[in-house]
Amino acid sequence: MSITHIKTLGELRKSGYEPRSVKDEIRENLVRIMGSEHATFNSLVGFQDTVIPDIERAILSRHNILLLGLRGQAKTRIARTMVQLLDEYIPVVAGSELNDDPLDPISRTAKDIIAEKGEQTPIEWVHRSERYVEKLATPDVSVADLIGDVDPIKAASLKLPYSDERVIHFGLIPRAHRSIFVINEIPDLQPRIQVSLFNILQEGDIQIRGFKMRLPLDIQFVFTANPEDYTNRGSIITPLKDRIESQILTHYPNTIEDAKQITHAEAILTKEQKEKVRMPDLLRNLLEEISFQARESEFVDEKSGVSARMSISGYENLYSTAERRMILNHEDRTTARVIDFWGVIPAITGKIELVYEGEQMGHYGVALKLLGNAIKALFLEIFPHPEKIKRGRERDPYGVIRAFFSSGKKVELQNDDPDEKYAKILNAIPGLDDLLNSFKIEDADRLTYKEFIMHAMSEFDVISKEVLQGRIAFNDPLADMLGDIDEDEDEDDEQWN
Repeated sequence: MSITHIKTLGELRKSGYEPRSVKDEIRENLVRIMGSEHATFNSLVGFQDTVIPDIERAILSRHNILLLGLRGQAKTRIARTMVQLLDEYIPVVAGSELNDDPLDPISRTAKDIIAEKGEQTPIEWVHRSERYVEKLATPDVSVADLIGDVDPIKAASLKLPYSDERVIHFGLIPRAHRSIFVINEIPDLQPRIQVSLFNILQEGDIQIRGFKMRLPLDIQFVFTANPEDYTNRGSIITPLKDRIESQILTHYPNTIEDAKQITHAEAILTKEQKEKVRMPDLLRNLLEEISFQARESEFVDEKSGVSARMSISGYENLYSTAERRMILNHEDRTTARVIDFWGVIPAITGKIELVYEGEQMGHYGVALKLLGNAIKALFLEIFPHPEKIKRGRERDPYGVIRAFFSSGKKVELQNDDPDEKYAKILNAIPGLDDLLNSFKIEDADRLTYKEFIMHAMSEFDVISKEVLQGRIAFNDPLADMLGDIDEDEDEDDEQWN
């Protein structure tokens, strides 16, 4: 039978309930489930051997925690996941301001209620979802917001002098008693506000407008921050950092597979998109490879980081681009294509911070560069390098394709080509099927791979690629050069004539 049937202080005493701190509560629940298939932090992909062990050690040590990492590294998700380690319900004195434990009250209000009603003091039960408080640090956050202030309205309505502590309106932190309290981006707090946290973290004292009260607040603090050498908005002052016992470094996914799992779990897709748009695994790999390339790019500010949100937004855009084409062509189903990545560009440009060289190229140019680099990197994991084939010693797997374009042929793909036309164009290019026959490619993915090979060969300058409005044209590089020469000669003739 659930303990929540208990309604009075007397019944609670008889039940054998014993108060315990929130840190002990979290620690004991972690010990109980640690190592099981349903362990709390199993949902955090890519952190199994790095971040999760550090979190578990900090909880076992009953430490306050600072999560330090670049944007999009699941810092807030980690903090919210900790809620699962709280008891499902805890008892509080009904009408108390600070989640007072009936057997260990700390507020004046709760003590007065118990003094008046004794064993008949009414008990309420608070669910763990209500014991999580999150505050985004901004420069305008005040001490009154976090700690509290004197409330003139309360003083007037209760007819109390300002010397009476009952006129105090408590801030977010005291109201988070027996809860998890999270401050995101703590360097953004002004130093004088950070100073107000010193005693709360160490001694449990709070001071409000001359009221010095000993409130043994019971709080599991979790702070998040970007590395200090990245944020130019502020920093964590040294005395505060010294009072936070465990600093845990987060990181981006180390493998494509981890990144894919995170993106798939976080992306918000409609039921129709999932059912009607087929997403080849090759394109999912390509999408994640863009983020990996961005984090290594000389054009992107590495101190800013490249959030996992870029892949998530890009994944949603990739589905939507294919869905839009399907709707325009009145088709029932479709498969995403490499050319659909032009719909992913807006998800890239808004989520990367550029260094000077990148600013010169522009966000759009850098996004195309990242896509090209990702195509090359992924291609070389599957196929041999087109320019490192030892001519004469082995058969060139790209020879037929080279010859096709060298003969003057041109291939043009429209962004919104219907599936039938798209297949007809790619299937007409000789050499692609022979190349794919050497690898284990599913029939359903053959068109995707054919287009992917075309884009890759253009990135390696085997053929040329011209990005036009709403379409892409592939042809022989020499033909492009001769075409440019002809255009220049025509312009000269017009000048002389």
